[in-house]
Amino acid sequence: MEKSRGRKVMKDKEEAVDDDPWWWLVHKGIAASFMCIAMFALLVRVAVSLHPYSGAGNPPKYGDFEAQRHWMEITLNLPVKEWYRNSTTNDLSYWGLDYPPLTAYQSYIHGLFLRFFHPESVSLFTSRGHESYFGKLLMRWTVLSSDALMFFPAVFYFVIVYYAGRPHGQKTDIAWHIAIMLLNPCLMLIDHGHFQYNCISLGLTVGAVAAVLSNKELVACFLFSLALNHKQMSAYFAPAFFSHLFGKCIRRQNPLLEVSKLGLVVLGTFALVWWPYLHSMEAFLSVLSRLAPFERGIYEDYVANFWCTTSVLIKWKRMFTTQSLKLLSLGATFSTCLPSMVQQIRAPSNQGFLYGLLNSAFSFYMFSFQVHEKSILLPLLPASLLALEEPFLLKWITFYALFSMFPLLCRDKLILPYVALSALFILIYHVPSGRQDRRERLSFNSFVTTLLMLCSVVLHIVYITMKPPNRYPFLFEAVIMCLCFSQFVVLSFYSNAKQWALKRTIFMDKEKKLV
Repeated sequence: MEKSRGRKVMKDKEEAVDDDPWWWLVHKGIAASFMCIAMFALLVRVAVSLHPYSGAGNPPKYGDFEAQRHWMEITLNLPVKEWYRNSTTNDLSYWGLDYPPLTAYQSYIHGLFLRFFHPESVSLFTSRGHESYFGKLLMRWTVLSSDALMFFPAVFYFVIVYYAGRPHGQKTDIAWHIAIMLLNPCLMLIDHGHFQYNCISLGLTVGAVAAVLSNKELVACFLFSLALNHKQMSAYFAPAFFSHLFGKCIRRQNPLLEVSKLGLVVLGTFALVWWPYLHSMEAFLSVLSRLAPFERGIYEDYVANFWCTTSVLIKWKRMFTTQSLKLLSLGATFSTCLPSMVQQIRAPSNQGFLYGLLNSAFSFYMFSFQVHEKSILLPLLPASLLALEEPFLLKWITFYALFSMFPLLCRDKLILPYVALSALFILIYHVPSGRQDRRERLSFNSFVTTLLMLCSVVLHIVYITMKPPNRYPFLFEAVIMCLCFSQFVVLSFYSNAKQWALKRTIFMDKEKKLV
């Protein structure tokens, strides 16, 4: 009997291996599978970087590529106190620094690398608009190395922590989750195509999330403070971090001490990063004013958020002053964040924290002041962290995040990598990876979602092949914006409802234990 049972178990295992397309990747362990996926992800990034970038060959101001190169030029050739100050040697109207000091330090380090191999690419004044082949190669290498050194290790740290406290799950689920995070098409297109360094701030944020999940709150505060000091858009996640950590602190033996420790770490990190600008209020305010460009208006281009979408009917910029719009956006952002924050303060949990990150990021994307198309990367990050629990949510937000950036990527001539990375994402996503796939497939086959996907495909084709009417030159952009906004609203409501459902589950579990 025992021998027959043993044969049956072995047979079941062999059948499972035959049915599992990820088995060949994970049978050596999670670390080995991570390295394999990471190498492939790096090769994909290299392939994307072979295509054009923002503002390529488009003087006089070019685009984001030139902005990043110019910051290296400024930080290398001027004293640190002059980096954010308008002068004859630092014309702030030509891509002046508008990110926190950690971005400036990063630009300085990358500038040293460029100056060592190609000094002409970062020389003061004469390097403006520099687009030599070797210079572009070095610039692309700085993004690739930043990704490999910051984002990749953070993902590995998150995966180890996230799956450590769970029941023994399938290794294939972990490999699928790693692939989904490292091969995110939106991040690769923006950082390695369009050209930015979002991988650094997002990597620091993922590291902070992993630290929270492993109960290393002081490390989490340090890492998230660094993320805030690299890109101010990391504040999209601040309400979730605050509410979750505060909710945990007030349940401990000495709440005031716990909150004070976290506050000291945050203040200490900010003081360290801002140290060169703390010698005078004028220097401090000169940097701070660069981080909040209210003069640009409440939105730019055709971003799929509330203010830009509703401007089709309500002309916000004409009807309200900038000061009024600042107050409106602040009130709307805070009020939509509040339910998620309250839930985490009342019943903090790791799963609720991840949903809170998504809800907080959605609130800022929808209602905050001066949102760009690229800001959708922030809600997309927690959605990818929740990929195994919410596969359909991840797929839907990824599709419409890509679509919302489609006009921008068309201007950058990145249509080919856009199509290729979308296809790669679909391929990886639909590789079987667990019980959730079967559950969400029924949802995807619904009439509404199929119709929406068809509309999106048609709009892609129309945007590329047809010209809009002369009277409405941005008609197609407006239609894309409205469609994407509608989907983001639905996903935001769904995510908030899921977070509050966690609270009810927690209380039900407590009641069962009491009984």
